[in-house]
Amino acid sequence: MIERIWSGRSPLWLLLWPLSLLYGAISWLIRLSFQRGWRKSWRAPCPVIVVGNLTAGGNGKTPVVIWLVQALQQRGLRPGVVSRGYGGKAESYPLLVSAETPTGQAGDEPVLIAQRTQVPVAVAPQRRAAVEALLAQHSLDVIITDDGLQHYALQRDREVVVVDGVRRFGNGWWLPAGPMRERASRLEQVDAVIVNGGEATGREIAMTLQPGLAINLVTGQSATLDQLPPVVAMAGIGHPPRFFTTLKQQGLQPIAEVAFADHHAYSQAELNSLIQKGQCLLMTEKDAVKCRTFAGENWWYLPVDAHLSDAALPALLDDITQLCLTARHSQSR
Repeated sequence: MIERIWSGRSPLWLLLWPLSLLYGAISWLIRLSFQRGWRKSWRAPCPVIVVGNLTAGGNGKTPVVIWLVQALQQRGLRPGVVSRGYGGKAESYPLLVSAETPTGQAGDEPVLIAQRTQVPVAVAPQRRAAVEALLAQHSLDVIITDDGLQHYALQRDREVVVVDGVRRFGNGWWLPAGPMRERASRLEQVDAVIVNGGEATGREIAMTLQPGLAINLVTGQSATLDQLPPVVAMAGIGHPPRFFTTLKQQGLQPIAEVAFADHHAYSQAELNSLIQKGQCLLMTEKDAVKCRTFAGENWWYLPVDAHLSDAALPALLDDITQLCLTARHSQSR
């Protein structure tokens, strides 16, 4: 239903339009208060790169964060990652995250980033606290924030926005009548726009999510999709249909597709009930980080990697690299 409202296919968005105007006014005032200095923002002692979006729901930010971390590592830089840690509840913040940190404390995305990149990761509702915790423990060249485009209390040096190339901006209205956190005109002020799927135009950088081999949650065994027994596909991400479409594009026809809410807390019994004897459960890597401690032998996940292709890409990485090297030189003087 929410997809129909946000796309404009349902007239119910008109009922929510007054609330949308209120949301937009509040968002504008918050940003203006930081721009004018009415509220104080904090600048970190090293460069900060925000990877965020303009819309609610999953756009593919986390794969972009992982890609950016690895690209900067290949250039000899030392990145760290901070996040709000949505979906987790720690006893205290900031929380330093490792690959073994329970997702119930850190949230699924920070744990996934820590597992895939092995770089320092921290979560806190106030990202300044997360940045300070990382810098107190590690010598870093750059901080990448997973989400946080609208978290203006933290100053940033570069902004990268990820756009769902298929859904784009729906009806274009602010929440709750539409999917927008900020209007599309905000893209004119960011440093890079990455389009996940669909067609990139103008200055946009095209991105696709390329799946790898399926991996068994218990044994670590890898297999091609056509080697798996009959598959029940499940996803608890911002936009589950994207995962199901990916499977079909790879030639797999699941016998069932089960969608959960983003950041859903799974139980072993709940997921076991989805499959019968002779079937396997195939999930996203983001789901898998929440299920490792109670996974069944016939549970698999499909990792994906962001592939970006655009003539502007080297210039973006060169710009960030130079920014970090200049900051490193200044700090060493």
